[in-house]
Amino acid sequence: MKRTIIKIDEELCNGCGNCVPNCHEGALQIIDGKARLISDLFCDGLGACIGHCPEGAITMEEREAEPYDEIKVMELMVTKGRNTILAHLEHLRDHNETELLKQAISYIKENNIDMSPEGGKQHNHHHHNHQHSFADIDEARAAVSAKQAGCGGGCPGSKPIDFNIDLNKVNEAASKTAQETTSTADAPSELRQWPVQLHLLNPQAGYFKNADVVLAADCVAFSMGNFHNRFLKGKTLAIACPKLDSNKESYIEKLTDMIAKSNINTLSVIMMEVPCCGGLLQMAQMARQKSGKNIPLKKAIIGVQGEVLSEEWV
Repeated sequence: MKRTIIKIDEELCNGCGNCVPNCHEGALQIIDGKARLISDLFCDGLGACIGHCPEGAITMEEREAEPYDEIKVMELMVTKGRNTILAHLEHLRDHNETELLKQAISYIKENNIDMSPEGGKQHNHHHHNHQHSFADIDEARAAVSAKQAGCGGGCPGSKPIDFNIDLNKVNEAASKTAQETTSTADAPSELRQWPVQLHLLNPQAGYFKNADVVLAADCVAFSMGNFHNRFLKGKTLAIACPKLDSNKESYIEKLTDMIAKSNINTLSVIMMEVPCCGGLLQMAQMARQKSGKNIPLKKAIIGVQGEVLSEEWV
């Protein structure tokens, strides 16, 4: 059957292994110094591993492949322990894979897998007679997610989060917010051009000539209150979503033209902490490589509540 599945560029892969623990389904292994897809059966095609590859060696392609087998994945999951199982369940739920999630839950129930916090790494079905409802599993999943907070498992980009429930952060930020409200309420926009969506932009437009360019994920400006002042001031903007936008090849071509033909000075990639956002940096790196110009490239990671988690030149 034809389906979307990961593709590994062996020339780009350096064998670092970052992708392996982030493929909870067990589809990846490091063999002979390179990441390998060991079986189409284990790859669900959802791409959780992509954002963890620092070299941009993992992409998605549509090709003939064996159908994904949730039961075989679960047989592997139970040998890895409770937290890995929970991360896998979260991964399925965050991508709305309802049918696969039902299969996974059924497997857990039918095989009496111990999902309690005390459950061991190896599960002996003869020694555990626990029956767990969906609520039990969901409660355990939530506990692990809270502890791992961020990109530890599943796809946080789709996970619902109520910021108002974190009372400690609310209280800590209360006085700061009050002080900043007056000065920022009517702050002018730092946007210098229109349009801003990468599909609509002409990469050789005058405002790109010798410019410092910001390539931001769609969600960044909504999450970060001072995005304009911190990252956009004095720069030209392009926005894109590496997960939901189509025809990403045209994005790479446009970025390549910005670098090679418009001679932009720098490119700053501002993205959210969720794994799927990593595709934005990969596109920028590929464009820089295709252009033949090693322009300065900055990577900044923004937390889902707007904090700058990291900022570095790469």
